[in-house]
Amino acid sequence: MPEAVLERAAADMLDWHDREGRASGMSVMEMSHRGREFVSICEQAEADFRALLAVPEHFHILFLQGGGLGENAIVPMNLSRGGIADFVVTGSWSAKSQKEAQRYCEARVAASNAETGFTRLPEASGWRLSSEAAYVHICGNETINGLEFQELPDLAALGSAAPLVIDFSSHVASRPVDWRRVGLAFGGAQKNLGPAGLTLVVVRDDLLGHALEICPSAFNYRIVADNRSMYNTPPTWAIYIAGLTFQWLLQQSEDGFTGVAAMERRNIAKSGLLYDFIDGSALYDNKVAPGSRSRMNVPFFLADESRNEAFLAGARAAGLLQLKGHKSVGGMRASLYNAMPLAGVQALVAYMREFERLHA
Repeated sequence: MPEAVLERAAADMLDWHDREGRASGMSVMEMSHRGREFVSICEQAEADFRALLAVPEHFHILFLQGGGLGENAIVPMNLSRGGIADFVVTGSWSAKSQKEAQRYCEARVAASNAETGFTRLPEASGWRLSSEAAYVHICGNETINGLEFQELPDLAALGSAAPLVIDFSSHVASRPVDWRRVGLAFGGAQKNLGPAGLTLVVVRDDLLGHALEICPSAFNYRIVADNRSMYNTPPTWAIYIAGLTFQWLLQQSEDGFTGVAAMERRNIAKSGLLYDFIDGSALYDNKVAPGSRSRMNVPFFLADESRNEAFLAGARAAGLLQLKGHKSVGGMRASLYNAMPLAGVQALVAYMREFERLHA
């Protein structure tokens, strides 16, 4: 989380103030979600998110709960019509999405990089897309395996009329989105936008109104859109914090670029610094093909894995935390989300260089 956002939230903890400085006399956590104070917070958050990612007017922005895993069920319940959906499996999260969707539709694997150990994105020209698919699902960024789509696929150019569904949980707001190629995007807020508990769904208008009968009304996109995300009590505090983060992101600038474009330049610089060091090292290794590498999550392995615990202990002593890789793949993983400054990556590289000098 950006420090400026946490400081503003701390100042408002007991008494929320609006943009004109007027006190409400209560915390956001005490507000009615239908009261004018919180309605103004939610409306501003939606407007700022639309501006931040240049979301076209024919897309609805929904504030939901359930996280990305929840959307693995909610998307097929809303879009599949019980028919066929295509999945491009590029790592742990897209594999979970495909498995969950099987409960509600025929979830076909149109492409997979499992045979390569999830180290290279499958070329779009080789995807086996169904002509009857209700949608095509990809995970934009695989946090565990460290792969990211650097460009969204153009399904029309691949001969598919299906809308593209993106799980952008872990790289939302780290780069612009080409909405011309997207039908629906969803993601938990907890990587780049706010605390856990808020899920964002951006859905094209023509995709509403097709939910299966078994879809809970609170997760029916048509109902949620018609009620401006207020059909049931939304995660009010998480929306408030995300709204502050949207404002912070809109204010960012880098080399003449602002907002998400500025964040993309920073993220390229941060990840490039770390990848360049790893590639030039004899001790550390990243197994992902350069064109498939994630800017958000950089997994790496020590040539001598018996030194893993020593590496992590030294990192903790240097104030570098949460570097242990996911239990399913091992090794290390550095997550470089938007709020991580370049100085943090520089500190990590300096530590890795010194560790290599001592242990190579």
